Amino acid sequence: MENYIDGTEENFAVFDAIVKAKHVLMGHRKIVVSISGGSDSDIVIDICEKVKGDKKIQYIWFNTGIEYQATKDHLDFLEKKYGVTITRLPPIKPIPNCVREYGVPFLSKNVSEMLSRLQKYGFKFEDKPEEELLQEYPKCKRAVKWWCNTAGKTGKRFNIDYNKHLKDFLIANPPTIPISNKCCIYGKKKPAKEYLKKSDEDLNVYGVRRSEGGTRATAYKECYTHAKRGSIDTFRPIFWLTDNDKKFYEKKNGVTHSACYTKYGLKRTGCVGCPYGKDVEDELKSMKMFEPKLYKACMKIFGASYEYTKQYRQFCVAKKSEEKDNPDQITMNDLFYDFAR
Repeated sequence: MENYIDGTEENFAVFDAIVKAKHVLMGHRKIVVSISGGSDSDIVIDICEKVKGDKKIQYIWFNTGIEYQATKDHLDFLEKKYGVTITRLPPIKPIPNCVREYGVPFLSKNVSEMLSRLQKYGFKFEDKPEEELLQEYPKCKRAVKWWCNTAGKTGKRFNIDYNKHLKDFLIANPPTIPISNKCCIYGKKKPAKEYLKKSDEDLNVYGVRRSEGGTRATAYKECYTHAKRGSIDTFRPIFWLTDNDKKFYEKKNGVTHSACYTKYGLKRTGCVGCPYGKDVEDELKSMKMFEPKLYKACMKIFGASYEYTKQYRQFCVAKKSEEKDNPDQITMNDLFYDFAR
């Protein structure tokens, strides 16, 4: 038994992940691994370094234009720990520029995209029949169907009613700010695609776990995807690991996470201050304490979205109270969704 899997037999998921990683990496010529500085990618780099043998691995990190100093420091730590180089790649457009040019993200990527489409065609946010709206906005069919809850094969999660009371809220409070999901596209998605187009790697490795849920995780059914024409194979070595499996691996292998986790108390690190995050209020509180300059930047960049989200949450609380006919159900925390101000 090779020493990098000694002791993992007691956790089959971890044992299986390491064995699969060894098999997949050995079957490829040149490998690129995306590092985020988050806890999942900490395990990914540890596994890759354990099983890579003499394979060449290119580690890359996408700078969105607004990042924690703690993450940058952690990248330096990883380079020293494993004796590797993590290439820092710039965004096509930094997130602050994207927000300024296209609009702020709101609630989720899908909601932001649909609202952006509706705004583009001057949608009036009225509760009219679908047939009438399609005649009025013929070039906005997909977003109109989202608005009318008739997304068809895309399912309920891509209809407006997936977010409770959102349609009523938008009718009562039409957005006065431009909304867009372009910061995701230009900050990470397109830079990754552009890099892979120009590179000669034949395997793309990154950390995503099915148990996390969300669009990114549910987009895949397996940990490995064979390349389609014009692309390269992709591998998600920790795809099947649960939170408990992660803890087991971290303890067994002495994995160290960034100060975002160990000092700031964050549960996860996605794009800094992203309004999509369900724990964004807690993130902002920590940010204000530990990286105040970054906090001020987030408030300037995303402040309009934080405020609009606050209005939506308050609207939902009021609706919930109406439904129960019990005003006492409204709590102070529900009412003052204050985003660490």
